[in-house]
Amino acid sequence: MAYINENFLKLEKNYLFINIAKKINEYIEQNPDKKDNIIRMGIGDVTIPLAPCVVEAVKKGIEEMGVKETFKGYEDSGTGYDFLKEAVSGYYKSFGVDVPPEDIRISDGAKSDSGNIVDIFSDKNVVLISDPAYPVYVDSNLMSGRKIIYIDSTKENGFRAVPDRSVHADLIYLCSPNNPTGAAFTKAQLKDWVDYALENKAIIIYDAAYEAFVTEEDVPRSIYAVEGAKKCAIEICSLSKTAGFTGLRCGYTVVPSELVVENEDGTTVSVSQIWGRRQGSKFNGVAYPVQCGAAAVFSEEGQKQCRENLEYYKENARIIAAALDELGIWYSGGKNSPYIWLECPNGMGSWEFFDYLLSEANVVGTPGAGFGRNGEGYFRLTSFGDRQKTIEAMERIKKLLSK
Repeated sequence: MAYINENFLKLEKNYLFINIAKKINEYIEQNPDKKDNIIRMGIGDVTIPLAPCVVEAVKKGIEEMGVKETFKGYEDSGTGYDFLKEAVSGYYKSFGVDVPPEDIRISDGAKSDSGNIVDIFSDKNVVLISDPAYPVYVDSNLMSGRKIIYIDSTKENGFRAVPDRSVHADLIYLCSPNNPTGAAFTKAQLKDWVDYALENKAIIIYDAAYEAFVTEEDVPRSIYAVEGAKKCAIEICSLSKTAGFTGLRCGYTVVPSELVVENEDGTTVSVSQIWGRRQGSKFNGVAYPVQCGAAAVFSEEGQKQCRENLEYYKENARIIAAALDELGIWYSGGKNSPYIWLECPNGMGSWEFFDYLLSEANVVGTPGAGFGRNGEGYFRLTSFGDRQKTIEAMERIKKLLSK
């Protein structure tokens, strides 16, 4: 007889965005004339095509795969081609952080690595997650049966959780700039977390997928800008939002050579070595043409073209923020982040506001309750949409909430 992993039964029946899609489809079934009027500002998917230099690099990589002399089969290491790891290392240097190529492992995206990384850690570890949180942090640990403790991320602390020294944790998930709240840690706030991790001999799993949106000098683009972080942190990054790779799939994870953990017998083991072993067993690497495209992102022309796309999304965020300012609605994000996390008006619940916006303004966002207990009463809007649709959505919201 086959037995199911009963930890999966602890999960919500459907992933958050599946529930949202169901609600939208139900509304369209009841109101077919509204189908083309709906503006979607919920899921954090990009809308601008890949940068031209990325497209050309992918094409060139594919052409090379069609020629015997340049054809590529299995990648030898499975950790990424040297040309891409060197490009990523150079990118870190551009904002003053030293990450050697050998500490970088190429992956198919931050979501995968955020969930898969816990494979290398014992189920006995206690996991600390700030609430609200990106669902993969919670789900991947529930699937393994680990104990999860939550720390409050609230309006009172600007949705930037503060470590509680009375609580012990072994693994800590942090995301900055944060999904879903848009808040970002300052260097001093991040140093507090690094110190806490070192005190507890814990490891921080640091999701930096939105680092390219950082604009304020006191907000680090990498946790390794903080002293001591290489002894306690793994950094996971993505090209999905920074370079439009949501459909192409490529990211990278940094596991410093300095990062070691103690075995129960007192010996130490390299986290990088164990992660490499896990990937070698379960992952065959990212496609060569995709890695060619990723390397183009970090070229001088690639950075120029990708920054132009990022500015488009940042302007959308400014448009959303300005509308909320006009309405007098409290929010975080919109600066350093493509997300705007707003307090639902008139004391509405998250799903109540979702239904209200959908039915009365034909605008879709993401209910904060889907990200955890502290998300109730809040709502996430994304700036990844079309400019004119973003403007139209905010005009509809202003008209609706000004009644």
